[in-house]
Amino acid sequence: MDLIIDIINYIFSAILIGVSCAWIILIKSMLISFRDTPYLDKFNSKGHTTPKVSVIVPARNEEKFISKCLDSLLNQDYQNYEIVAIDDSSEDATGEIIKKYAEEHSKIIHVSARPKPEDWMGKNWACIEGYKKSTGVLLLCTDSDTQHSKNIISLAVAHLESAKIDALTVIPKMLCLDNWTKITLPMISTFLHTRFSALRVNDPTKKTGYFFGSFFIIKKAVYEAIGTHEGVKHEIIEDGALGKKVKESGFRLKMVRGEHLLEAVWARNWSTLWNALKRLMIPLYLQSSTIAIGSFLAVLFLLFMPFPIFVYSVVFFDGTVSFTILLVSSIIAFCLVYIAGIIDATKGLQIKLVYCLLVPVGSFIVVAGFLMGILQAKSKTAVSWRGRTYSMKEHVTNSISV
Repeated sequence: MDLIIDIINYIFSAILIGVSCAWIILIKSMLISFRDTPYLDKFNSKGHTTPKVSVIVPARNEEKFISKCLDSLLNQDYQNYEIVAIDDSSEDATGEIIKKYAEEHSKIIHVSARPKPEDWMGKNWACIEGYKKSTGVLLLCTDSDTQHSKNIISLAVAHLESAKIDALTVIPKMLCLDNWTKITLPMISTFLHTRFSALRVNDPTKKTGYFFGSFFIIKKAVYEAIGTHEGVKHEIIEDGALGKKVKESGFRLKMVRGEHLLEAVWARNWSTLWNALKRLMIPLYLQSSTIAIGSFLAVLFLLFMPFPIFVYSVVFFDGTVSFTILLVSSIIAFCLVYIAGIIDATKGLQIKLVYCLLVPVGSFIVVAGFLMGILQAKSKTAVSWRGRTYSMKEHVTNSISV
């Protein structure tokens, strides 16, 4: 029996040593990303034109957020732009709010989206409906729960023109409206600074492409060349899929930091948080169940397993070599997970440190959400989003993978 326990302890120790090495690499990557990612408002500005910008704002059931978004867009210091606000069959007062704004402000174009076709994702459909009404040579897509600084369009156009690029996306400050999101987001966000970091997106030798749905500006000709939102109509993570298509098509894409200029809501409550986690895993599972399960196991051991293994090693510690090695390796892995969460919470999300005390809870929620995404990937109601439920099993998607 002692031999079996020793073998188990050594296996766990080997796994935790691997986990610790992975976290050291991830933390290093995070720190480099925070240090070296360029800022939207720090660039070598050159003389440029002021082309017309069409701001595309899809909205469904956004009565609590749409007014602040439109106010921030109306307050821009850029002159040559229009705001195309799309009511996507809202079941609340969103449509009336947009209509009132359009009556009072000539810059706003109110679009009532036609009923969504069965094979489209909701936001994708709203965006294509807005695109059809746009007249600008640049398209700026943003979410209806996003708030923009006064000069963000001016900066985005100047940066796009000066750098001679085809598309630009801005990293926002992620607002966490509920405690569950404050506990959980630091853990899931650590992967954005590695797999989808600006350093990878901005490197022309890398294939990584990514858009933040809260803000990306793209030349209309490029948007049309990659197939518009119709080319990603099945994608549940359409912004990531569009960014990927831009990069893969050979166009020039740049990601910049703008947390001091842009605020976006990642999740609003437990329900939106839970569905956001599921929709990160579902596309990957439908592409390849093997890769998805492998990715889930990797996330399970990276984010969560150091904590129960640490508890096991403390509770059953008997002074043997195997338990000593296990205890030390679990403490190291345990601490590294905490360090990663604290770095992301303070440097990126600007969340109070008190929420980092609950890192094990946040890690468990992420793992549980991913697992549920795998289990429900082929169900008729795999994901609920803005009052709609979606079945993904009939669509092979090509969006981002964890």
